Amino acid sequence: MTFSECAARLAGAAGLAFGWRPEEFWQATPGELGALVSALGGEAAEPVNGALLARLKEQFPDG
Repeated sequence: MTFSECAARLAGAAGLAFGWRPEEFWQATPGELGALVSALGGEAAEPVNGALLARLKEQFPDG
């Protein structure tokens, strides 16, 4: 995929997700776009460690 094809696709996605018109997409910085995309992802899930796994096994025993 060429740069222009990727950019057009990303501009379309920004329009759908954020309501951006093409000129808003082209005036935005990569950091601004990245911040909005990160915000859509929500908070990161808690990584599973031994204590969390033990707590989940207690809460949800499967026999």
